[in-house]
Amino acid sequence: MPAFLDTTSATFEAEFQALLSAKREDAPDVAETVAGIIADVRARGDAAVIELTERFDRLTLTPETMAFSKDEIAKAIATVSPEDRAALELAAQRIRAYHVRQMPQDASWTDPDGATLGWRWGPVTAAGLYVPGGLASYPSSVLMNAIPAKVAGVERLTVAVPCPGGEVNPLVLLAADLAGVDEIYRIGGAQAIAALAYGTETIAPVDKITGPGNAYVAAAKRQVFGKVGIDMIAGPSEILVIADEDNDPDWIALDLLSQAEHDESAQSLLITDSKKMAQAVTEAVARRLEMLERRAIAGASWRDFGAVITVQDMDEAAALSNRIAPEHLELCVADPDSLAAKCHHAGAIFLGAWTPEAIGDYVGGPNHVLPTARSARFSSGLSVMDFLKRTTMARMTPDALRAIGPAAERLATSESLQAHGLSVRARLDSLN
Repeated sequence: MPAFLDTTSATFEAEFQALLSAKREDAPDVAETVAGIIADVRARGDAAVIELTERFDRLTLTPETMAFSKDEIAKAIATVSPEDRAALELAAQRIRAYHVRQMPQDASWTDPDGATLGWRWGPVTAAGLYVPGGLASYPSSVLMNAIPAKVAGVERLTVAVPCPGGEVNPLVLLAADLAGVDEIYRIGGAQAIAALAYGTETIAPVDKITGPGNAYVAAAKRQVFGKVGIDMIAGPSEILVIADEDNDPDWIALDLLSQAEHDESAQSLLITDSKKMAQAVTEAVARRLEMLERRAIAGASWRDFGAVITVQDMDEAAALSNRIAPEHLELCVADPDSLAAKCHHAGAIFLGAWTPEAIGDYVGGPNHVLPTARSARFSSGLSVMDFLKRTTMARMTPDALRAIGPAAERLATSESLQAHGLSVRARLDSLN
């Protein structure tokens, strides 16, 4: 059974703190192993990647077969059913349309002293996308990572997807094709991250790496950060549903289970101002669990990390939501817009009972790569901004330098940086 909390209980605060601090991930300490893999790839390049791929993925490669050829991609894509293709094309279209609107504008203006100031935006030159492999991989994640990169203007987008035993999901290759991916390599694990970051004889290095992966991939991303940019280190999925009594408890139960079925470490939370709704949803979850193919996974998640919290009103619900800072926040209430205005920390908000989180995973348009583990307090989901850099621009005229230069010289002197001050003074003296 999930945890049951009530804000009117004398023990609520202690119980809620325990819920917030519960460790949901027991990832092995693989940092040392990963460091060795990265060092090996840096030293031996293709040879290391090929050797590690044979060891971990049971796949023998050569430098010539590391990447999928155009013919291989075309043959795999041809096996996709028309219905699956249409669904993926709709998702790609909606995701692209949403992210196009995120593109920021350059700016330039002249201030009262005559200085011209501003900024410009430009994409990273190359980005690498890691895609978990095998037949259980997620083509939707390919779209969510690759489309923003291409909308941002990334010139070269490389995908690394492990193919254990040579297997690959054709939908992953179709998603990459729809998103405009330039290269697809059949490699995975920490060795793929190292190859993307440092390059090999065959694989050119990238500037930024995004995409989910296992503990080895996450550790590798941590270790190469600084050499390249990364998106985030994501934890297990999570959802918070805030629901009033005027809802179908079966709908709410399914929304909670939609995240629980991801992973035994996923977390599904319900906050409601109705004890009747709390009971009805709990009963509906129990019924629906028996029908799920992934009931063992979803059941473990709900049992170990699920919680039902009853509150006195929706203001209290919003306050708790802000402390949780969930990855996904569903507002199944009479006035979701008003409640959303009070919810300041969430990766993504889904407004109203007709907007299940699952729509956001596939075809809604906003990105489904979102901050987890309360990091929505200070970070955002993936967007075109992750593939852009802002460069500031400044131009001084003689009059502008005459107006503000002496202050710069004064501050340089106060910091004992003589050459700084002299570089300004030399120009000011030339104006006399």
